[in-house]
Amino acid sequence: MSANSDTPITVILLGTGTPQPDIERFGSATLVQAGGLTLLFDAGRGASLRLTQAGIRLGAIDAVFLTHFHSDHTAGLADVYASGYIPGPFGKRQTALPVYGPEGVVELAEGLMRAFEGDRRERAIESIPARSTVLEPHQIGEGVAFEQNGVTVRAFGTYHHDFAPTYGYRIDHAGHSVVLSGDTAADPRVAHAAKGCDLLVHEVAAIHESMADNPFFRDVVMKGHTSPEQAAAIFAEARPRLAVFTHIVQLPGGKVGPTVESILSRTGAHYDGQVIEGCDLMTIRVGGDGVHAERPAASSIALSEV
Repeated sequence: MSANSDTPITVILLGTGTPQPDIERFGSATLVQAGGLTLLFDAGRGASLRLTQAGIRLGAIDAVFLTHFHSDHTAGLADVYASGYIPGPFGKRQTALPVYGPEGVVELAEGLMRAFEGDRRERAIESIPARSTVLEPHQIGEGVAFEQNGVTVRAFGTYHHDFAPTYGYRIDHAGHSVVLSGDTAADPRVAHAAKGCDLLVHEVAAIHESMADNPFFRDVVMKGHTSPEQAAAIFAEARPRLAVFTHIVQLPGGKVGPTVESILSRTGAHYDGQVIEGCDLMTIRVGGDGVHAERPAASSIALSEV
């Protein structure tokens, strides 16, 4: 799947899940195509498979941006990296792969390169440029993280936990904008960054009523995530043209947690704008004629089609 030249920004939700293994919702990963660039934001479990299903060559990723280092956002990076320099039709990367992220991104990149030293050594053939096997880390702070081809990526701080900084991203191109919250508790910085944007892709978390008093869910998990009511308040302040939920946390987990319908209903009780459930391989086109989301065919996420 290639970017439509008439669409300033195309977004593909590659993974809308959580750490829980789920064949329908892979780990967090979002593709943004703009200005002829193909940018990957987070690379959770199965990112390489979803990229392949979306028709994106692994070696075609121009840069990776990480919101934080939890495994459900980074576990797929190794495959995107190492399979991307293989000369097969799915790879063919010719240059280093830039990876942008918080403090710790240098250690992550160096660690992955060490882990795949044997692979790089054994694949050291003429058709694989040595530079293509390099991960090029860039530590970010708040502000502009990347500018190229008329595309600007800005990082803004969020609160997900106490241990290290976490970030969301705003992508601007040709007068249009997309904001990705990353994992975050309800944070006014998200609303500020998303003011008047075209598309806001935001996480959400909810606890089933039968487990509402569970101290781990209530006091630990929800401390770093956003409830439907809190998301509604952020949407009401930002007023995006479209809000889409991703990283949908349904405690105690998956299909035994709150339904997506109940999450949308709770959000809608406090926000009158358009909010939809994101799903893996949903394509969202952002342009002058509006923001249009297209769900994949039911069979398109089957692994047998990869």
